[in-house]
Amino acid sequence: MTVLYRLDATAREIAARFGARAAAEDPWAGGSVSPGSFAPVVTAGREFIAGPRPSGVAERRLVPRLWGVPPPPSAGDPGRSVLTVRNPDSPFWIGNLRNSEFRCLVPATAVMLWGGTDPTTGKRRQVWLSCADQPLCAMAGVWKDSEVASFALLTCPANAVLREAGVERMPVILPPDPAATHSWLVGGWDRAATLIAPYSSHMSKPSGAGGGGGG
Repeated sequence: MTVLYRLDATAREIAARFGARAAAEDPWAGGSVSPGSFAPVVTAGREFIAGPRPSGVAERRLVPRLWGVPPPPSAGDPGRSVLTVRNPDSPFWIGNLRNSEFRCLVPATAVMLWGGTDPTTGKRRQVWLSCADQPLCAMAGVWKDSEVASFALLTCPANAVLREAGVERMPVILPPDPAATHSWLVGGWDRAATLIAPYSSHMSKPSGAGGGGGG
């Protein structure tokens, strides 16, 4: 499971990369993002307004969201936030995913994944993943309007390169094609769901067996 990622870009750089509007006072200057902390995400919805979208192109906005969605009552542990989406067809997620206004882009420059066990230490290796074709990429996310608006990352089976490092699942990283980010943010679920797939092994840059970065 993904429990840490880096976003080494400023709010202004992120907004420029994804064609979004950032608040002038946005303080994000780059750094690590861990569970339970706020991070910039890109949305294209009206968020708190119900009903069908208006005609025209939806404005993208860079907004802060908390990483970790409150779990469903059936989870049994209300204090343990849900960081990732393994099953997009789950009743807990499908309503938000089908409503594109709750889908978001989660910018990142590198992601930490748990790999296989190091035979010397007996501990699982940390594998850092970045993308060769887009130093600042977008992970597919979904947010929920709970007491504090929060988000989770979509995941999928790891690609071949990561499987060799013992990684089982990876976050869904969207291709650099602007059509992909557009589909995730405003497209119908039939189109957006096709983006839930492993990122190309040829464009993945895994590195590190310890705590180093992968930028």
